[in-house]
Amino acid sequence: MKRFVAIGEAMIELANEGADLYRLGVAGDTLNTAWYLRRALGSDWQVDYMTRVGTDHFSDRITAFIADAGIRTAHIGRDPNRGPGLYAISLSDGERSFSYWRETSAARGLADDPTALDNAISGADAVYFSGITLAILPADRRAVLLDRIAASGALTVFDPNIRPRLWETPAAARDWITRAAAISGVVLPSADDEATCFGDTSPAETLKRYVGLGVPEVVVKNAGGDVQYHHDAQGVITGLPCADPVDTTGAGDSFNAAYLTARLTGSDVPDAIRAGHKLAMSVVGGHGALVPNPC
Repeated sequence: MKRFVAIGEAMIELANEGADLYRLGVAGDTLNTAWYLRRALGSDWQVDYMTRVGTDHFSDRITAFIADAGIRTAHIGRDPNRGPGLYAISLSDGERSFSYWRETSAARGLADDPTALDNAISGADAVYFSGITLAILPADRRAVLLDRIAASGALTVFDPNIRPRLWETPAAARDWITRAAAISGVVLPSADDEATCFGDTSPAETLKRYVGLGVPEVVVKNAGGDVQYHHDAQGVITGLPCADPVDTTGAGDSFNAAYLTARLTGSDVPDAIRAGHKLAMSVVGGHGALVPNPC
């Protein structure tokens, strides 16, 4: 059986469903991708999630949710002194913004035990992590995480998913994202994030920068616009259908899931991009990061 391991932070989510109504759920960028990917991959793939949570009721709720989704929880550590992070979604014409309470999140210690990291990724066929996974860690733990992933021999998939408020400085964000991309086989950046952090003037410039690091496969997500990619050769996917979003939370995460599912099961890059766009377009029609029945 093949193994896909996602590493990151699972949080309690408060999703705005109108007026003062919020729905409590579980989400987190790499978990969102694992959740959608588990629903799409066949039974010949095992999906694991690696993180740390607390020992409280909400941590139990998180681990139960992940297990109920068919994602293995054997590599979720427990911290008796910390609990899960929390975030709330605010919406304006379908575009989301977030408020976070995660300074004492147990996930900040997910790379404290190198042996646990090695056990989680040993024998994995693909390892997936994000810029958020890195940003929540102390700098010395970031180095441990990258070293262990690089040594694993697995296909390494990295979504920079840049959240400036999580980084101590813009320079630190640029440095660590560049280091992570340089050890990765697939990088899935978002054009607007990259423009803000790196000053890229176009998706083509973002593509060129990551290809210049030696990344074999790069796809630049572009909020529903034309998608630049590189794999053997460079190309662009145009004419993708548009949608009027209800909530854009999880759009990139779901794109990643469908894209990776397609690639892991033999599709070429253009078809995988179209699959990713199709799922993301459906997900933005619902509330919250995880939409149980996207159209």
